[in-house]
Amino acid sequence: MDRDPDSPLAQSFEELSLPLFGPLYNYACWLTRDEAEAEDLVQETYLKALGGFASFATGTNFRAWMYRILRNTFLTSRSGLRAAPMVSIDEEPEQFERCSRDTPESLLFHRVNGDVLRQAIEALPLPFREVLLLADVENMSYKEMADCLSIPVGTVTSRLQRARRKVREAVGEAIVRESR
Repeated sequence: MDRDPDSPLAQSFEELSLPLFGPLYNYACWLTRDEAEAEDLVQETYLKALGGFASFATGTNFRAWMYRILRNTFLTSRSGLRAAPMVSIDEEPEQFERCSRDTPESLLFHRVNGDVLRQAIEALPLPFREVLLLADVENMSYKEMADCLSIPVGTVTSRLQRARRKVREAVGEAIVRESR
């Protein structure tokens, strides 16, 4: 019986994991907020994944498996334990209009607000920040995020909605502060 060349068992750890290096490092940078710690986190993730590759379950999502290892490693690290304060996010969302024309003023506005957006994302509590990053930066499906984070899809949906609302609120508040 021939093996499927695309199955995880037929591919080496290197073939499967190397394309994920950049995205995993990017995610680690967002989680740790420190490049050196992110490098250590990714290195430890690869070591753990290589050691556990023989037990990788065929038919499951390798990318989600790698992200789950990285996340669990982060959560048990010094920085991960410090990064998990719980915050209530029950307020109603405020709506803000977006500038739709590309004028020099709007381009400057968007560049300045890139920093505001980054700061708003960094200020999110970890459970909301990681869902937002996996969805909007890493383009993971809801199912992949649920697998990666070991939570139900409904929880992913709820956290993502709340994270996006909090980012909108923070950006809106920053715009109001700047206009004063």
